[in-house]
Amino acid sequence: MANTPYPQSYYAASANPVPPRPALQEEVQTDVCVIGAGYTGLSSALFLLESGFKVTVLEAAKVGFGASGRNGGQIVNSYSRDIDVIERTVGPKQAQLLGHMAFEGGRIIRERVAKYNIQCDLKDGGVFAALTPKQMGHLESQKRLWERFGHTQLELMDQKRIREVVDCDQYIGGMLDMSGGHIHPLNLALGEAAAVESLGGKIYEQSPAIRIERGANPVVHTPQGKVRAKFIIVAGNAYLGGLVPELAAKSMPCGTQVITTEPLSDDLARSLLPQDYCVEDCNYLLDYYRLTGDKRLIFGGGVVYGARDPANIEAIIRPKMLKAFPQLKDVKIDYAWTGNFLLTLSRLPQVGRLGDNIYYSQGCSGHGVTYTHLAGKVLAEALRGQAERFDAFAELPHYPFPGGQMLRVPFSALGAWYYSLRDRLGF
Repeated sequence: MANTPYPQSYYAASANPVPPRPALQEEVQTDVCVIGAGYTGLSSALFLLESGFKVTVLEAAKVGFGASGRNGGQIVNSYSRDIDVIERTVGPKQAQLLGHMAFEGGRIIRERVAKYNIQCDLKDGGVFAALTPKQMGHLESQKRLWERFGHTQLELMDQKRIREVVDCDQYIGGMLDMSGGHIHPLNLALGEAAAVESLGGKIYEQSPAIRIERGANPVVHTPQGKVRAKFIIVAGNAYLGGLVPELAAKSMPCGTQVITTEPLSDDLARSLLPQDYCVEDCNYLLDYYRLTGDKRLIFGGGVVYGARDPANIEAIIRPKMLKAFPQLKDVKIDYAWTGNFLLTLSRLPQVGRLGDNIYYSQGCSGHGVTYTHLAGKVLAEALRGQAERFDAFAELPHYPFPGGQMLRVPFSALGAWYYSLRDRLGF
């Protein structure tokens, strides 16, 4: 049987030790079968177990193998499309409900870390950095928007102030969100998996779901076993493959690239990010970076539509890092990796139900660390019969990519090129 290891990332190299988890080799019965042991699946499992459900989680590789264990590690509020866009799309009533949920995911992460004593280098504070007056104007509007929904831990920063928190002369200002922050993402997933097991949940690794037998009592088949359940939660996101054909047409896997430096001296690390906040810029194809617990700089950016793995990740990302921090020109890169996220045309998550008993959430569109933790709570509420918040997401409109499966990659890349050009020209 195939054994899929973690990619050679900094996160895998610095992961907390965990016990081996078996592959499923028998038939088991459960209340809920969760497909995917990333944040969406683990968050769903935890909320369901806390509500008294019996839960079995199937993971094709290892806990946190996908985006949950490879991302930039930044706790960023709201969605990939902000609340004002949602309001224009679906109207004020639905937007109110979604708006008040936009800041819940970060709170859930902190509650989980505290309740289950998860060691994941949690730090508070996230910066949105503006490179142009237009971007600064957007941040001013965003602050007003978020405060309208009760989110008040925000500070607008002028050029002098932002230089106090990040030693980069590209930025003309920014916004600090003290409810944002950063974590070691794989260790967060591993800690959540341990919490699932502490409550009696079962997690099977190296156990891909290869077929769902639908019906009143659905069955999920793996290569060597099967799970009979009352409900199924599909939480595979960009790594789901063709398991559920209905979900493939309106989403597209995309790759993002990340590098990690060698450990920096205390003085150099402190000079780059004196308050140890994480940073992302306001470009359409944004750059993001932060310090790790052992004083490395993690720097990521770029998008590969269709999720191909670039031949030389360092060659793509290192120039971006040096543009922000030319003082790192002699610093060695120890790790470089790529990971996939799932993009929707609207850049809003897809949530719904197939039949009466198969639930799903996917398509975080690069904004998944906080949303996936909220999604787990919303899915668990729906299974308990409290569907108002689930329905608010499920009623968001979604459309197939222009050109279908064959042309979605070039069309999306063309659109990204257009918006990136606007960023460079300051439009």
